[in-house]
Amino acid sequence: MKILDHLEEWLIASLMAVATLVIFIAVIHRYASGAHLPIIQNWLLSINLSWAQELCIILFVWMAKFGAAYGVRVGIHVGVDVMINRLEPKYRAAFVMLGLLAGALFTGIVAVLGAQFVWGNGAHYAFTHALGMTVGNLYEGPTTPDLEWPTWMVYSAIPLGTSLMCFRFLQVAAAFLRTGDLPHYDVAHVEGLEEAEGKPA
Repeated sequence: MKILDHLEEWLIASLMAVATLVIFIAVIHRYASGAHLPIIQNWLLSINLSWAQELCIILFVWMAKFGAAYGVRVGIHVGVDVMINRLEPKYRAAFVMLGLLAGALFTGIVAVLGAQFVWGNGAHYAFTHALGMTVGNLYEGPTTPDLEWPTWMVYSAIPLGTSLMCFRFLQVAAAFLRTGDLPHYDVAHVEGLEEAEGKPA
């Protein structure tokens, strides 16, 4: 399970890093293109970065979907639990469990519907074509305006990210049944800081 946790964190961090880098380059390019340096300006104007905004939107969508799953795992999702926390322990546990299972059901339904949408929006055609099979009347699917990527690849964030989120809800529910504790995110905690403090300088 630790491998999945690290993979999830690595993916979110990578998406964030790439999006930041692309935005930085695009902004620098935009301002530098306005500089009155004939040779450099002509060279910069010849570089087409019109796709940068679309790529950043795609990266942020993927980041949000997998970030939501991360949020469930570590307990940073916003929740209104004032009433539930005032209940007797057995009733509180029942409502917490109901909420977790409702979250798993909802995200499971969204994942299935998302997978069906992606499959019908060109993934079926792409996999059939890649395997060398006859595509027949299968729908090839649209592409994105600037990057001209198949939209089914972009929309795959929905079934993949939401499936992971469903798994995280079930994981938290199973842990809650065993221990009675929910994950709690401490914004002041810095991982690895305790180890560093114990080491001699």
